[in-house]
Amino acid sequence: MLCAIGDLIEDVVVQLHEEMRADTDSRAVIARRRGGSAANVAYFAAKLTGRSRFVGCVGRDPLGDSLIGQLTRHGVEVCGERHGRTGSIVVLSTADGTRTMITDRGDAIALKTFDAAWLDGVHSLHIPLYSFSHEPIASVARAAVGAASSRGVCVSVDLSSVAVIEHLGSDAVRSLMARLSPDVLFCTRAEAESVALRADDRLGARVAVVKDGERPVRVFGDEHESTFAVAPASTVVDGTGAGDAFAAGFLTSRSNGASLDECVASAQSVAARVVARAGATLEDA
Repeated sequence: MLCAIGDLIEDVVVQLHEEMRADTDSRAVIARRRGGSAANVAYFAAKLTGRSRFVGCVGRDPLGDSLIGQLTRHGVEVCGERHGRTGSIVVLSTADGTRTMITDRGDAIALKTFDAAWLDGVHSLHIPLYSFSHEPIASVARAAVGAASSRGVCVSVDLSSVAVIEHLGSDAVRSLMARLSPDVLFCTRAEAESVALRADDRLGARVAVVKDGERPVRVFGDEHESTFAVAPASTVVDGTGAGDAFAAGFLTSRSNGASLDECVASAQSVAARVVARAGATLEDA
């Protein structure tokens, strides 16, 4: 199964129906959803395969209880620690799918101790760059990558956010990726440009997957540079979680021995289902 290490937090998705107006009302639909990039990937992997594992620090509060319950109901085994406060993200989503995130991670960064049992029965370990951005979770994430690599587990990293890359520094992210040498590196075009990722410089990754919205997906590998067209989505409500769904679809297909074409097709199919809903979910309500 797939294991993801990182955040489990609440997404407050605000779908604006008009331009934001200062000092007065702006019409919107507001939905509360389970969120956090790592938790999203674990959720989508469980929906695709029946089970997955999430590891993180979740606040010891009613919100944390609720979010854990939502994950476990969908087949996700939740491991890690419970202390502190559960965080939230406000996602402002406009009609064209553009998103602005206002982030409070709470104590999600406070995961302190690595447990090798987290990798039992795991074929893929997925870690967003968010999990390398602060201590102590960054040390736990690095330990998990080392243990996974020694077991022959596929390691994937998502570059997550241009803001996180700027926080860490482009050179520091490049050095980190070189040390981690992930099997798969996911990023958007903007994130790729932020770290100067190219077909001939994959930052130590075996395969780099570059997403670019409605434009073709580019995949860089040792012996190939492939481009995959993106079919227009019939409905676009909210882009929250689409990248996490893409990662889950790609990795679960890869674990079954699928070809690169099949991995990308599966990833795109799941992502297209997600953008038709508010929040990182495959449920209609």
